[in-house]
Amino acid sequence: MPSPSEQQARPEMAPGPDFDTIVIGAGISGLYQLHRLREIGQKVRVFEAGTGVGGTWYWNRYPGCRFDSESYSYGYSFSQEVLDEWEWTEHFAAQPETERYLNYVTDKFDLRRDIQFRSRVKAATWDADRQAWDVALEDGSRHSSRYLVSAVGPLSAPTLPRIPGVDDFQGEAYHTGLWPKHAVSFVGKRVAVIGTGATGVQAITEIAKTAAHLTVFQRRPNWCTPLHNRPITKAEMAEIRTGYPALFERCRETAACFLHTTDPRGTFEVSLEERQAFWELLYSSPGFAIWLGNFRDVLIDRAANALFSAFVADKIRRRVTDPRVAELLIPKDHGFGTRRVPQESGYYEVYNQPNVELISILDSPIERFTRTGLRTTEREFAFDLIVFATGFDAITGSLDRIDIRGAGGQRLKERWRGGLETFMGVMVDGFPNLFMVMGPHTALGNIPRSIEYNVEWIRDLLAYLERHRLRVADARRHAVETWTAFVKKKGEGLLANEVDSWMTGVNQNVEGKNVRIIARYSGTAPEYREWCDRVAAGGYRDLELA
Repeated sequence: MPSPSEQQARPEMAPGPDFDTIVIGAGISGLYQLHRLREIGQKVRVFEAGTGVGGTWYWNRYPGCRFDSESYSYGYSFSQEVLDEWEWTEHFAAQPETERYLNYVTDKFDLRRDIQFRSRVKAATWDADRQAWDVALEDGSRHSSRYLVSAVGPLSAPTLPRIPGVDDFQGEAYHTGLWPKHAVSFVGKRVAVIGTGATGVQAITEIAKTAAHLTVFQRRPNWCTPLHNRPITKAEMAEIRTGYPALFERCRETAACFLHTTDPRGTFEVSLEERQAFWELLYSSPGFAIWLGNFRDVLIDRAANALFSAFVADKIRRRVTDPRVAELLIPKDHGFGTRRVPQESGYYEVYNQPNVELISILDSPIERFTRTGLRTTEREFAFDLIVFATGFDAITGSLDRIDIRGAGGQRLKERWRGGLETFMGVMVDGFPNLFMVMGPHTALGNIPRSIEYNVEWIRDLLAYLERHRLRVADARRHAVETWTAFVKKKGEGLLANEVDSWMTGVNQNVEGKNVRIIARYSGTAPEYREWCDRVAAGGYRDLELA
């Protein structure tokens, strides 16, 4: 037995981390990661900034918010009970239904007990001595974990326009990505909507129904196409339920995990009559069929893209009665599908209403916001309510807002300032035990299908570490370089990478994000999964394990 002096001299053992894994965010990714990590016996804590689950579908509750993926292809696929019990009511569900669905899943699997709400993560620092992450919340509390999983999503950091006086306006003002839970009425009000991306298109269509007057401020128009949503009958839901296995297998096979896949024909390989008939069929088809089910060369061949863009432009001219307004709504700086394609339900017809006005801020820039509204270079506007549909600091923004420091104190934001690099969009060398669900350079598309794969890959890696009594995993430098080069290679020839958009890392409302980068993986989802599967099957040799 050691003497009292020997006991006193022995250094105290550092306490183990509070949790096996901390997950940031309780959206679709975070909920599923929690469920899967519990299965392998982990002690997990999810920190969520909001007061409820749902992520995107918790924060984005603006009028008109809904899926542009088919509802039944968007929901989780892992639970037969969920598939048997949940009844989708529309082919493209609205936000309230989706939020209810995610709460249903949360309660069914008793996930809420491991989620801490009103808990925004401020910083995360790798402690090499303890081989753990130290996580600080905005309330000043600190927590530690062996592993850290970011489930913050690619579109969760709202941005406001960088225009003077944005805080001066004394009326109601809301960002679509931070929409309040209380009801917002537009009846009898003078309303401004700034932004005409996918969110703006949805919101504008709804707000125009009741506002006394709606003024839309548009910087650059987008190519919008009909959603063709409709209710799902009981008989249809029964048929969908029977077809779930084939449906999810279809999603696994397609390039972007949607039900739609590229037509193998080229635009100029068919006759003019065949081409026109096919495009008319696509325009009358629901969802992203028109974007993802088009001829194989529409997104890579300038002539093919120009021809289809002219087809859609003609549709816009037919739907908008004022020729001047129609021309303002037709993009002139990019071709169809080279930026995200908003899906709409009567959007263009809104501009035929006498209570709606369209202002091009390319022609008449906003100089500043005022106490009563805003002022452009041409006139002053008074409003009761302003809606900011100005989007997000996409792809990296939600990670940039957390002070993440890896080995040697290097900041993730600074690391990426010199060029975006990842390993399969899941890891970054020098940031041990940090894993990203839907991080930069991962397969996007119909996001829940990719989420499930990412989550399960991370779970399998952590189970492997446990089985082999390992505690640390870090991407090797050569693996990061090889994957990043592959991502850049897959982006070659895409017309989308020649256009300023959030998909190429450009956001005029964010300082330093005015140069195009390869911000996303543009290969197919099957190719992505094949690469990740190969890494796992090879015993994770692309990782430094200790």
